[in-house]
Amino acid sequence: MFVEALARYWWLFVLRGALAVTFGILAFVWPGITLATLVILFGAYAFVDGVFAAIGAIRGGRVEPWWVLALEGLVGIGIGVITLFAPGITALALLFYIAIWAVATGVLEIAAAIALRREIENEWLLGLGGLASLAFGVLLMVRPGAGALAVLWLIGAYAIAFGVLLILLGFKLHRRPAQAVAKA
Repeated sequence: MFVEALARYWWLFVLRGALAVTFGILAFVWPGITLATLVILFGAYAFVDGVFAAIGAIRGGRVEPWWVLALEGLVGIGIGVITLFAPGITALALLFYIAIWAVATGVLEIAAAIALRREIENEWLLGLGGLASLAFGVLLMVRPGAGALAVLWLIGAYAIAFGVLLILLGFKLHRRPAQAVAKA
């Protein structure tokens, strides 16, 4: 029953997908885009996507599990609002989270390489990988703009892939009622 309810509003998935693809393309077309602009675009996208997901849940009726789509919508709206009201904090928080993870991973890999030097051969490869992670994390902390560009391209690629999948799902849902009638 949930699928039939979603099939009625298949166009919401297509619209969400088109917005995601547009956002992804903009991320690639304007690689020099500032981090603040990226964050504002992301915040606007997250908010609009959340609104459409919430509309889909409300219009879908009380069919289980409608609340999953409603929760997705509320999370998107919340993230969008937070991002739009505090774009600098959002951008820096994301980059520093990645940087801290890379530094911690690097330190642990170096420590593991030292601990394993008598146990395995070529442990220096693990240490070298740790050094690369450590350098990447420090670079992100020192030059967040360079890290932002890399993150921008990852987000753009993700948005395009996710958007295409949503569009395909929307059209598949659109064909579903016609298939059900043909089988009856």
